[in-house]
Amino acid sequence: MKKYEVLLVCGGGFSSGFMAKALRDAAKQKGIEMHVQAKSETALEDYIDEIDAVMVGPHMAYVMEEAKALTDEYGVTLVLMKPDYYKSLDGKACLEHLLECLKEDGKYE
Repeated sequence: MKKYEVLLVCGGGFSSGFMAKALRDAAKQKGIEMHVQAKSETALEDYIDEIDAVMVGPHMAYVMEEAKALTDEYGVTLVLMKPDYYKSLDGKACLEHLLECLKEDGKYE
């Protein structure tokens, strides 16, 4: 089974740290191996060649265009997190959204 490397980014990496834990817990409950890190958006270039997906905090939508250029170059799935599960730290909903996006990119069955 594949282990997924996921990077969650937000302004300082703080709020996404709580979301990362919720996402890790949800993946574990589903039996999906997933390593999730939370960093500031400035760290994206440092991790881009090690990850399968980047999830961007909903309040950071303004970085999506720049992030897309980088993720497209490296074949990394880019996801803008939805405010509803981000605010409530709903790891299960976050995981479902991520898996949908990975499926669209042919990285998850």
